[in-house]
Amino acid sequence: MNVKIIKATKNDLREILKIQKLSYQQQAEIYNNYNIPPLTQTYNEIMLDYDKMIFLKAIKENKIIGSVRAYEENNSCYIGRLFVHPDFQKKGIGKKLIKEIENKFQSVNRYELFTGHKSIKNIHLYKKLGYKEFKREKISDSITTIYLEKLSTQINSQNAK
Repeated sequence: MNVKIIKATKNDLREILKIQKLSYQQQAEIYNNYNIPPLTQTYNEIMLDYDKMIFLKAIKENKIIGSVRAYEENNSCYIGRLFVHPDFQKKGIGKKLIKEIENKFQSVNRYELFTGHKSIKNIHLYKKLGYKEFKREKISDSITTIYLEKLSTQINSQNAK
């Protein structure tokens, strides 16, 4: 599949937010909770995120079909809001987005991301990419957040293969 991963601009944010809300419907269904932050985020909030983070977008035929964002703090890269339009999932686009965001933050010692405990597809993808669980945090009776990390030395050894 011919998909390009490039840096998003402020002009992309409305479209990214629209696809984010569509894509995260699946997560909301899993948890029976439609008040999760990716679904309640406003345009003003995503604009604030854009000022503090690097946003990447996946493009196919000049249409945005996915995105991820990240920022660096204390020598760690914090990755968030990875999503791919439902029509394009299971085609390796999420993997491409993660690999490219890791490339943008090559100087860090570690990468960190999180997902919900019932998000089996997400957990599988992250583990396949070398992320390991290091912490769980119970948010409510129905939601536990799983935190995963990957040390940058793991990326260097993967790229050498």
